[in-house]
Amino acid sequence: MNQGCILVVDDEPDIRGLVQEILTDEGYSVVGAENGAAARDAVRAHRPDLILLDIWMPDEDGISLLREWLESGAIDCPVIMMSGHATVETAIEATRLGAYDVLEKPISMAKLLITVERALESARLKHETVGVRRTTETLVELVGKSASMELLREQIKRIAQHDARVLLVGESGSGKETAARYLHAHSSRRSGPFLEVAAGTISPAASAIEFFGSENNGKIRRGLLEQAHGGTLFLEDVSDLEPETQVRLLGALETGAFYRVGGTEPIHTDFRLVASTHIPLDDAVRAGLFRRELFYLLNAVTLKIPPLREHNEDVPELLRFYVDYFVSREKLPFRRFPVSVQNFLRHYSWNGNIRELKNLVQRLLILGSGEDVSLDEVKSVLGGTTDTLKAEGKSDFFELPLKEARERFEKTYLEYHLDKYGGSVARLSQAIGLERTHLYRKLNALGIKFKDKR
Repeated sequence: MNQGCILVVDDEPDIRGLVQEILTDEGYSVVGAENGAAARDAVRAHRPDLILLDIWMPDEDGISLLREWLESGAIDCPVIMMSGHATVETAIEATRLGAYDVLEKPISMAKLLITVERALESARLKHETVGVRRTTETLVELVGKSASMELLREQIKRIAQHDARVLLVGESGSGKETAARYLHAHSSRRSGPFLEVAAGTISPAASAIEFFGSENNGKIRRGLLEQAHGGTLFLEDVSDLEPETQVRLLGALETGAFYRVGGTEPIHTDFRLVASTHIPLDDAVRAGLFRRELFYLLNAVTLKIPPLREHNEDVPELLRFYVDYFVSREKLPFRRFPVSVQNFLRHYSWNGNIRELKNLVQRLLILGSGEDVSLDEVKSVLGGTTDTLKAEGKSDFFELPLKEARERFEKTYLEYHLDKYGGSVARLSQAIGLERTHLYRKLNALGIKFKDKR
């Protein structure tokens, strides 16, 4: 069966009915609309993958409707225009605005099917290209031959065959995002988008628009829930969600619809939600920090991601993987980890888990020299942050004016903890006891880059 929802907009019932019947027989989901007003309603309700739009209609012409949709951002799908009296100028105007093609009436059914197929394929390739561009920067393979990693891969592949919401539980840096991507890649939604958002990186004032989008003076901004249509939305550190956003997300998940900020029409979207947490959500529920109803909705399937110390036999393979990763992706010089170094790292505590290992490999390739990584190098890098602070204190740190010394210390201190908490401003705020609004100002004032989405 072909995939895709097609909207047919034509004021002539016979033509509209015939086109709908043919496309339905071909396996498409087809919706009809007899005029501009009905077409607008259908776009909001069905989010079509393709629109067949008549140019000449009694209430308004298709060219004006196309222009309105494209300028407002109401559609992001290909549009094929149809007309029995189209001039060359009309066809040029339609294609200039962004129409995929113009079909003349009476429509050749063979040409209709070919054009529809090509338009949908073009849209798929466009979306896949964006998806590939995002994915190439991110690991989508769960590395390791240990029993725990074999079991994890098997569980994820089994879960991927169903569309239930999934809650990934594990320590920071243990690979929850990789597991979410692996789940998406093995699901029926693999050709759709994969969107990730860290709940703690979205400022409270922007969270509603970021998730649900907005409408203002006819201009539409699509939120994450709409952008994830047909794919997967990965919500990292879900416990950091603002209370108001928790309420709105709960409503959207319960009803399958939501309103954009400033909008009056319900938006329906179809996506799989995968959430992650580094703290027990049931504890957050008991503490009154997380809504119980939302916890139950997210908790359809819970999957534990093991910390690296529980599968440390995978350390040698992870080291090889990340050496290849940085050599091929970032053109860093190749270096080898001798067996003695691998053995030392197998017994290291890895409090930062796989993220810490990845960062270690990157630093050793950038800062080190020689084909082999030495044990002394590794020990030096693992204690690098503490040594840097000590060195700075013993050199010129105490010779600086108080204001400059304080700013330098604050910048080093905040950068260290921001990295420690994976870039999460919410977790950093909680850890150091600084109110989040003041922390945003402090980070900006010190020129510290963070992943906030305002």
